[in-house]
Amino acid sequence: MAEGGIVVAICQHGGEFTSGPNGNLIYKGGEAHAVDVSREMSLDSFKDEVSKVFHVDVTDMSFKYFLPNNNRTLITVSCDRDLQRMVDFTASAAQVDVFVISRVENRSIIPYTGASTVKAGSNAHGDKRKRPTSKNKVSKSNKKTPSATGAAIQANTHDVNQPGPVVALNDYNEDFQVEFGHDDAFATTAGAVSSAPDALNQDKLALVDMQREPAEIFDDAINPYDGSEIIIDPPQELTSNPTVFWDGIIKGVGQEFDNVKDFRAQLCKYAIGKGFVYRFIKNETTRVTVKCVGDGCTWRLHASESSRNKKFVIKKMTDEHTCGGEGGEGQRRATRQWLTTIIKEKLRENSSLKPKDLVKEIYEEYGVLLTYSQVWRGREVAQKEMFHVMRETFGHLPWYRDRLFQTNPGSSLELSQTADTRRVFFAFHASLHGFANGCKPLLFLDKVPLKATNEYKLLVAAAVDADDGIFPVAFNAVEDDNYDSWVWFLMQLRMALQYHNYAFNSMTFLSNGQKGLDAAVPHVFEDSHHAFCLHHIMEEFKGELRKGPWSQQIRDAMVEDFTRAAQACSIDEFNASIESIRNISTEAADWIIASKPEHWSDAFFTGCRYDHFSSNIVDAFNNWIPTKKEGSMVLMIDSLRIKITEVMEARREACKSWEGPLTPSMDYKAQDELSKAGKLTVLCSSETVFEVRGNGIFVVNLANWECSCRRWQLSGLPCMHAVAVFNRIGRSFYDYCSKYFRIESYHLTYSGTIFPIPDMDTFDFSAGATIPPPKPRTSDKPRRKRFNPNKVTTLIRLCSRCKQAGHNKATCEALL
Repeated sequence: MAEGGIVVAICQHGGEFTSGPNGNLIYKGGEAHAVDVSREMSLDSFKDEVSKVFHVDVTDMSFKYFLPNNNRTLITVSCDRDLQRMVDFTASAAQVDVFVISRVENRSIIPYTGASTVKAGSNAHGDKRKRPTSKNKVSKSNKKTPSATGAAIQANTHDVNQPGPVVALNDYNEDFQVEFGHDDAFATTAGAVSSAPDALNQDKLALVDMQREPAEIFDDAINPYDGSEIIIDPPQELTSNPTVFWDGIIKGVGQEFDNVKDFRAQLCKYAIGKGFVYRFIKNETTRVTVKCVGDGCTWRLHASESSRNKKFVIKKMTDEHTCGGEGGEGQRRATRQWLTTIIKEKLRENSSLKPKDLVKEIYEEYGVLLTYSQVWRGREVAQKEMFHVMRETFGHLPWYRDRLFQTNPGSSLELSQTADTRRVFFAFHASLHGFANGCKPLLFLDKVPLKATNEYKLLVAAAVDADDGIFPVAFNAVEDDNYDSWVWFLMQLRMALQYHNYAFNSMTFLSNGQKGLDAAVPHVFEDSHHAFCLHHIMEEFKGELRKGPWSQQIRDAMVEDFTRAAQACSIDEFNASIESIRNISTEAADWIIASKPEHWSDAFFTGCRYDHFSSNIVDAFNNWIPTKKEGSMVLMIDSLRIKITEVMEARREACKSWEGPLTPSMDYKAQDELSKAGKLTVLCSSETVFEVRGNGIFVVNLANWECSCRRWQLSGLPCMHAVAVFNRIGRSFYDYCSKYFRIESYHLTYSGTIFPIPDMDTFDFSAGATIPPPKPRTSDKPRRKRFNPNKVTTLIRLCSRCKQAGHNKATCEALL
């Protein structure tokens, strides 16, 4: 035993634990100081000594040590008795390693990799505001290199080279098992099982494996959460810390945001998740340029408003930090909008949280250190916004719904209010009636970007009329566009269409397939077809090509081949386009095969899109809502009602001068097909089956309205081979056109009327925008005199009469 019951405590601070090859814990990095500890020393005295040698405040830190011959379990020192036990247990060794750990770092263990865990350029012990590494951080699985046959990418869940379980301690000194090398939690996606047609299993399409998820062409790691953002019951320990997923919010060049406010909000989350601070070079409503504040750091990002769809798009990005601050070790800077959003989420869970509690929780969960006054002001703003939401949800919206049902019977306005979410679905009777009776069975699902607010998102389901004009069907205002929001929206839409006796036969949906849409559509509409927006897939493909060594001319050639593959009507044409790309880059071809062509290529898609490949037609709604009305949901709904009324009236007037069976745009396409049929040879096989010869041999079946080229089935208009048959047998082209292209269908689409809602000018919708002022302090209650114990007195004032401190001459009671 050590002399006099004293042991030398080798205190270590600033490093981090890693799991060793045998399951033991290894502490790396930081600095160390020696402190003498006796059985008579109190824990407070020991903390004072440690605070002096490290020059840090250890009030909120934990002290842990290992028992002799046991490097697996950490023992916590939380009281004077624990400190005495530490001296007794380690007295024979005369020394003990004591680890000074922040409470938020208390749950962090880094798996053993066989290499040093300290990154180059990072400070292992000099960060006082170190990022609280979460035990919940999701590890990325390894991705196999794509092969020419399109082998599926699967997570390796039985890697014998991964370390075994590690025993650690939580804040309550309870040990738990941490397993490494098992990715079972990421294996399932809700409903996102691809339903490829039987044609994909043919031998001549050997390079297709449709169960693969698209991965980056030049990236050796794959994130199991990319693609669909929904998993079935994700483990709570993987989702409790949102910063785990924030470091992937900013993906790169070409990424779109609703508006500049949305971009700034996502950028703030990204910086907090990555652990670095940025500053604005340009910060305007139409363009934003930011760079990392690190000395000489090359990280830089530029985004601006797109002239095409008014969305905010990342144009340039240098995604590399040379300052060493990306590893999460740096400080963080929060914005007022981010702080307000976080506080609102916490107040929904516990409305009695005080500012000092919020300061502590925000630092522990996000690593952002804020002052009391900052959180107090953010809490005030959050309470005002929450009051406005409640006032509008339970006051304004029910009033508007009653007026809507009275003036426009058959319309739908449904409210859903829970502790976490608020959803508002609305569709006017004229829109539902027009879609059910005159529009193609094709719906575009997308999000309408709002310019002035990020409090909620506006989802839309739109159709196209007989003249290919955009026709809004239903809207849904939600706080976040995720899987649950889309499922609720589609459920309400289905019920609204059932009320109008709509037959859900062969419906086709067109969307970008993100935000859980790829799983939500088949969940609600089981027998429907779901096509992915070609524009979004094309932009992703262009982004991947920009990472390669090819010239712009070669990239344009591959993009053209990709477009031909999407518009190919047969598998042979699709394969020819893919092989053309494969001759340039095998990785690019494999990326296309992994992007689920059965959802975007005509060669495999089993539904009917009527030659619509992109969901970007909903961009027409960008200017339908005035910016000043986005702050009130009722005013936004009514502005859409007014705009839809104007559009329907204008189109009713325009179609009065139309002549012929088809609408003008469809008649233009028909004339194009008629001009191509002059040089084709027709052979009659039967009364309804014909053989047409030109650049190839095609079979036309008039009884089934089919052609072996598949253009007739895909577009709804007879192809040039069918036109040649009509010319041969004297049939009318227009008798074989789909009813959805006729002027009669156009009239049915706009036959409904949206009636005005009275009293809209007299109702005060701005009343809910402000919170009532606080009640004045009563006269019988004395004002509290707040005293700050931490305030340092810089000047001591003395009484001029008695020369004593604490009072002045007027209140002096000393006897002189």
